Amino acid sequence: MKYRYVGKTGLLVSRVCLGTMTFGNKEWGCDEKTSINLTHVFIEEGGNFIDTADLYSSGESEIITGNAIKDFRRDDIVLATKCWFRTAKTPNAKGLSRKHIIEACEASLKRLRTDYIDLYQIHGPDPRTPFEETMRTLDDLVRQGKVRYVGCSNLYAWQVLKANGISSCMNLEKLCCGQYLYNLVVRDVEREILPACSDQGMGFICWSPLGGGMLTGKYKKADKPDEGTRMAITAEYSLPRYWHERGFRISEELVKVAENLKKPAAVVALAWLLRDKRVTSVIVGARREKQLKGTLRAGEWDLPGELWTKLDEVAEFDHGYPKMWMDTTFPLTFGEEEF
Repeated sequence: MKYRYVGKTGLLVSRVCLGTMTFGNKEWGCDEKTSINLTHVFIEEGGNFIDTADLYSSGESEIITGNAIKDFRRDDIVLATKCWFRTAKTPNAKGLSRKHIIEACEASLKRLRTDYIDLYQIHGPDPRTPFEETMRTLDDLVRQGKVRYVGCSNLYAWQVLKANGISSCMNLEKLCCGQYLYNLVVRDVEREILPACSDQGMGFICWSPLGGGMLTGKYKKADKPDEGTRMAITAEYSLPRYWHERGFRISEELVKVAENLKKPAAVVALAWLLRDKRVTSVIVGARREKQLKGTLRAGEWDLPGELWTKLDEVAEFDHGYPKMWMDTTFPLTFGEEEF
């Protein structure tokens, strides 16, 4: 397993991160015994980065994760979780207020059976709470020793810059990484979010790097996915993202490249993301040990440059404005420079 620093921090994490959304998920996940075994396999194979959230299986994922890591030295593991989603029916049990962040953090610590969280991430933007309140609260948790680093997920690029700008002015802990939807099919983050995180010296973690299974090659072109598959169960949001002509075209070309390399399609899809040095880690979930071990191979294997370019061209997408404008105007203004 290879390791990368989380942005400009001194924190090293495995290139493959174990995602725990499957833990305790009765529809398309796995039970506690299987989840604990998967965690043990992951750590024994060299993985040190585990990601969960208070949302996953209504907190059950955190409980199982805590039970799974108790047999290992806590300091050897980089444990990440998140807050933001509603955790109860009461008015304040949601968002990024001081009240909710502190309560959510304390609850996560108890479920995870630990006295600190390595990476605490805000799971989304709060339209009502000022960033001053949110960032001050996250800073308090760091100073209290309950959290080591803070990050974000699903924020707009301008919100990332605003949050870190406020932290600079108030001398608070900054966001050190962002966790976002990114794969060969869905590449929207390349427009502004990925460059913004890079500009801020932040790490970048990819969720759904296999496109809900589309980039494993297991789904063939059809009107709809087979009943009982994860794609079918999560059809409301998965089908618009992946189940379309472009998605199948990319998947088919990916499988061809993988077959020529004698590698699983999933490993090639993950390696495509990891070739970008701005990407810190890719989150993989699993329901079976064989499935997990297969994807872990991406933690040490690098995709050749010419094949990265080939897949990049197949998965090309419209970056829109202002890139469209810059592509035509930059050559008229710049170009004499050696570098």
